[in-house]
Amino acid sequence: MAAPALPTTSAVSSGNSGSRSRTRVSGVRRRCQWLIYWVPVLFICSILSWSYYAYVAQLCLLTMTNIGEKVVCLIAYHLFFIMFLWSYWKTIFTLPMNPSKEFHLSYADKELLEREPRSEIHQEVLKRAAKDLPIYTRTMSGAIRYCDRCQLVKPDRCHHCSVCDKCILKMDHHCPWVNNCVGFSNYKFFLLFLAYSLLYCLFIVATDLQYFIKFWTNGLPDTQAKFHIMFLFFAAAMFSVSLSSLFGYHCWLVSKNKSTLEAFRAPVFRHGTDKNGFSLGFSKNLRQVFGDEKKYWLLPIFTSLGDGCSFPTCLVNQDLEQASTPAGHCAANKNENNPHFPAKPLRDSQSHLLTDTQSWTETNANIEKNKLGMSNPALTMENET
Repeated sequence: MAAPALPTTSAVSSGNSGSRSRTRVSGVRRRCQWLIYWVPVLFICSILSWSYYAYVAQLCLLTMTNIGEKVVCLIAYHLFFIMFLWSYWKTIFTLPMNPSKEFHLSYADKELLEREPRSEIHQEVLKRAAKDLPIYTRTMSGAIRYCDRCQLVKPDRCHHCSVCDKCILKMDHHCPWVNNCVGFSNYKFFLLFLAYSLLYCLFIVATDLQYFIKFWTNGLPDTQAKFHIMFLFFAAAMFSVSLSSLFGYHCWLVSKNKSTLEAFRAPVFRHGTDKNGFSLGFSKNLRQVFGDEKKYWLLPIFTSLGDGCSFPTCLVNQDLEQASTPAGHCAANKNENNPHFPAKPLRDSQSHLLTDTQSWTETNANIEKNKLGMSNPALTMENET
């Protein structure tokens, strides 16, 4: 029997060169993508730099003749400009928070999921991994939310970003204008960025208006400042319109304690879909983002409540007296189809890991078993990305 032929030196070197070539191509492609992702940020920075020159140099220093008006406008302008830059910087360079290690599967569980093809076994593994975690949401089919790319059980309000290729806590959206994911760690900064950029544009429009009118009535000398004043007014007015609608939309989201993703697709809880499942009332919803200390609300300093992995929900019983209330007459039975939730104070859902969770998890599992039966198709695992 002839011995198998060994690969020649030329074949090995050819394979190595091909591998190095593919690596170089992949590296070039990643660098090109990195540059493309920064284009919107560079565009905003260039517009901001030009607006600073046009307003400070051309409008205030060269066009305004009243010293008092000039001083007031320069002070107010720089206040808005600094807050705008500060909040924008924090939104861009604050790293999104990822799920903590408690939500990652163990090595043995990962091996079992890869080796076992049956979905019911997958779901049993995920249920065992999630039984001590503060998780209330499910997939559309009622299964445990699991990310097969990050190999972790998804915390409530956590989603996988296809651009960042990682799971982001309380993900709102991936914003190309900041080249970053907007989520739990920087949502307050993003909201302040919208607010201060809107105030910045409105201030320019208000103070530039009289000189813009003089431009059309030939009340200004024929200098280079005329064109800067005109384009500055148009740019500020255009951005004011778009920013006002976007800022108003996110103010509505904060008042309802929703993210952009949850506004488009309502979260699914154990009892089903509920678009207001995380809403705690206007005041508490506001504090979830801005924190308890009002003196820090207008500053781009992180003050949001919680850890990003667990959130209070109105679906968890808030009154300890409900523990002795029959399931059919519980205080939350405004929707009679909702199953009875085991009594759990609201504050417990804010803790990093719920205490004594095994008992109420098993109680809820028994209720779902009696209500839906063992043949419930929701027991099949659904991987969300």
